[in-house]
Amino acid sequence: MANTNAPFGFRQYSGTGSAPTYEQNVRYIASNNTTAIFFGDAVIPLTTGYIGQATASTVRVEGIFAGCKYVSVSQKRTVWSNYWPGTSDANGDVEAYIIDDPNAKFVVQSSDTTGTSPITFANVGEYIGLVVGTGNTATGISGMTVDQDTLNTTVTLPFRIVGLVTSPPGADGTDTATEYNQVIVAFNNASTRTNGAGPVGIA
Repeated sequence: MANTNAPFGFRQYSGTGSAPTYEQNVRYIASNNTTAIFFGDAVIPLTTGYIGQATASTVRVEGIFAGCKYVSVSQKRTVWSNYWPGTSDANGDVEAYIIDDPNAKFVVQSSDTTGTSPITFANVGEYIGLVVGTGNTATGISGMTVDQDTLNTTVTLPFRIVGLVTSPPGADGTDTATEYNQVIVAFNNASTRTNGAGPVGIA
């Protein structure tokens, strides 16, 4: 059965810690950051010291966004949210929670920006880039996917394919012969994962 195009970002699959918090650490979002960051988005380090939503490039990632809290000016209270809406309603910096364990693995939907090809078992071990997509403001869930077109041996790509989702058989995302199949990825070019020469990926 063909897979459905229904992205959900990077969903924790395994890691050193345990559910539900896994290996979450605190970073900060500038209160004037107008770009929304959704639950399951990859985030990047900014030159300001804050984090922002990742872009479809080879820049290193800081982790996967898992929610935030901030003091709301309009509501006069602390707001806990699974996504940063990109508003100017925060009084002061936004406390963000990200999963940055270098051994973490994530399930993510694949996509093909120029065709309809799936990611196959032959691609396990290759590096891959991301597509930002459109997050869901009703649920706060990410719209990110990994892009089949970017599969390569380039060590500066942010993720590495470590497996495909194949069970339960017949479930959406498990058809390895059609586009939008789900894959398991690990960090490659990440701040917490280096090859000894800085955060430029693992060869």
